[in-house]
Amino acid sequence: MKDGIHPDYKPATIVCACGNRVDTMSTQDEIHVEICSVCHPFYTGKQKLVDTAGRVDRYKKMYGKVSK
Repeated sequence: MKDGIHPDYKPATIVCACGNRVDTMSTQDEIHVEICSVCHPFYTGKQKLVDTAGRVDRYKKMYGKVSK
């Protein structure tokens, strides 16, 4: 690698909107994110199924009666 052309790689902190902090390495001092693995619905188990125009009900109605 050439000297003097690469940015400094230093310790950094990732800060989520929920208040969670993660220490890592980056070229920036602090990184702000809106969602992390602590507050993301997929990881917390609080994920809700968004039903757009009854699609889920239609799917269950069509394929729910299929015998195994």
